[in-house]
Amino acid sequence: MPVIRKCSFCGERIEPGTGMMYVKNDGTILWFCSSKCKKNMLKLRRNPKKMKWTAKYSP
Repeated sequence: MPVIRKCSFCGERIEPGTGMMYVKNDGTILWFCSSKCKKNMLKLRRNPKKMKWTAKYSP
């Protein structure tokens, strides 16, 4: 049975067979739906609550 996951940054649904898994040194697993989400979280260190295009946005 495939597992449906949510993106760690934007909160959107990730279809089985797609997306990226990122494992941090402390063992935390992060799932990303696109490279846009991965770059915003890891490289640019942005807060998903402040991005209007995410499901986690709160004005």
